[in-house]
Formats: sequence, C-alpha cells, structure tokens
Amino acid sequence: MNTETIWALSVTAIVALIVTYAAGFPIIPALRRLKFGQTILDIGPKWHKDKKQGTPTMGGFMFIIGITLAFGLGLFMLWQNGLISFDGFGRLRFWNAVSGFAMAFAFGFMGFLDDWIKVRKKQNEGLTVNQKLFMQTLIVSVYFTSRIIAGDVSTAIHFPLPGEFSFTLDLWYFYYIVMGLGIIYIVNAVNLTDGIDGLCSSVTVVFASAFMVICGLLGLHELSILSAALAGGCIGFLIWNFNPAKVFMGDTGSLFLGGLVCAIGVGARAEFVMVIAAAVYIWEALTVMIQTTYFKITGGKRLFKMTPIHHSFEMKGWKETKIVLVFSGIGAVFGLIAILLVYSDIAW
Repeated sequence: MNTETIWALSVTAIVALIVTYAAGFPIIPALRRLKFGQTILDIGPKWHKDKKQGTPTMGGFMFIIGITLAFGLGLFMLWQNGLISFDGFGRLRFWNAVSGFAMAFAFGFMGFLDDWIKVRKKQNEGLTVNQKLFMQTLIVSVYFTSRIIAGDVSTAIHFPLPGEFSFTLDLWYFYYIVMGLGIIYIVNAVNLTDGIDGLCSSVTVVFASAFMVICGLLGLHELSILSAALAGGCIGFLIWNFNPAKVFMGDTGSLFLGGLVCAIGVGARAEFVMVIAAAVYIWEALTVMIQTTYFKITGGKRLFKMTPIHHSFEMKGWKETKIVLVFSGIGAVFGLIAILLVYSDIAW
C-alpha cells in the first residue's frame, strides 16, 4: 500500500469521525424536539425500560452523513492520485464499491421507515416481517442486477485456507440465492447486535478495521476507503452512543451498517472471510434462532437466559461496558484470523 493510499485512508477515517461527532450537536436536540424517542422492546431486560426509554433514536443519520461525505472525499483523493481507473477491472472495482454503498443506503432507508412507524405509533413494532423481507429481497436483487449489468458475472466463492488447502467453488446461478440469503441474514444480524449501548458500533469498528486491511492486501482501494469511512463514522458515533448512551442509531443506522458490512465483504469477493470477520453478528442472530427452535421443541423451555446472547450476559450481571469490550475483543480475534487467511493466501 503506497503513501497516497495510506494518506487517503487516514483522511477518510478522520473526516468521517469528525463529521459524525459534529452532526450530533444539531441532530440529537432536533430528535428530542421532535420527540423521536426510543420505545424499548419487551424482549429486552426489564431495567432497559427505566434507563433507556425515550432516549433519542434515528441517530444513525449522524454516521450516514459522516460516512457519505468521507467516502466521497476519499474517492476524490484516490482519483486525484491516479488510483482509480474506469477501464476493465478498475471500472468493476469502482462500481462494486459505489453499488454496495447504494445498497447500504437503501437498507438504511428501509430502517428509517421502520423507525418512523415506531415513533409515530409510539410502539416497538414498525414494518411487518413480510414487508421487511420483501424490501430486503428487492434491495439485494437490485444490487446483484446492477453488478451483472456492470459486467461482474463471477459466481465463484474463494476459500483462502492455509497453504495448498485454498480452493474456489463456482456456485453458478445458485451464488445469487446463497449470497442473497447471506446478505439478508447478516444485515438482520447486525440489527440484532444493536441491543446495548455502544455494542453494534464497537463491533463494526473492529470489522471495518479488519476489512480495511484485507481490501488493502487485495488492492481494492475503493473498498478500503469505504471501510475507513465506516470505521471513522462508528467511532464518531460511539462518543455519543457509549454507555450511558445519549442517542441510539435505530434501525436507520443498524440496517445501514449491516448493508455496508455486506457491501464491503461481498464487493471484495471475500465472502468466506467476511463470514469469519462477522462472527459476532452471526452468533448473535444464531442464538435467537436456536432459542426459538428450542423453545418450540421443548414446549416452552429456554436454552439461554435471553437472546440475542448479549442480553443473556446482562441477565448474569455483566455490565454493558464489559459486554462491549468482550464482544469487540472476540470480533478482533476473528478479524485477525480473516486478515491472516487472506495474507497467507496471497503469500502462497
């Protein structure tokens, strides 16, 4: 990675951080004036209602603004230094980053609709499950269609395992079904991770940092810039969102973040390592599925105290800050594994 790229990454992350943090000064009071307070879900610990009820939500607008501006600036810096090409693979590389960002923006808009309905009706249910699945399927379909039109027709997934064990599997048209379901799963998993102060933001900083390195190793400058913007935006938001949170990101923010996580991983054609680096999100959603299945099979028994799993640790007496630290640490371990797999595959 050359000096120009490193400089662009640094500026992108810093701008995303500063803009996101600064956006909190006008946006948080505005959300309070509009009475856009969070209605706490009944599935969470009971004490959340006392401590968090009414905290401004839809704060995701803060990092959506910061990440958007920083991403645009970062791309401009790459273009100025001749690091963006609009011919051949360079054009696909650029389009994968831009179309992925557009997909994340669409997920964020869906989250906004969900938040808006909750706020207006003063309840914890917005869009119905069927409405969400329809919109998510539509968003993913448009994303893949745009990539195909742009010329990215590869349907292979690469598994960068140690040494000679690396292999590539071509799924043909099944790729779009498998990855479509994967994107929807991960986007909703990121949404489920947003359950306590600072958790989703912190885990996403770790994921974005890992993929900033991975995309750099793969020579995907545009996606490295997007990863840097994501990391910086989440850090800027954490200043407001860390316990005790002054604002929540809402579905507006969490679905946007989930869209970016998938946009970066799938856009880099690093689907396998994306799953590894996203282990915390995936486990959070998996515990909900396991709990629900176990509850139905056993006629009302529970395997975990509460799901998503971070609530189970709360029920055991863990402080929110400890959960955030431990989960982010676990994410860092899996992020490092993902980086090492990509590095060893390139070196081999």
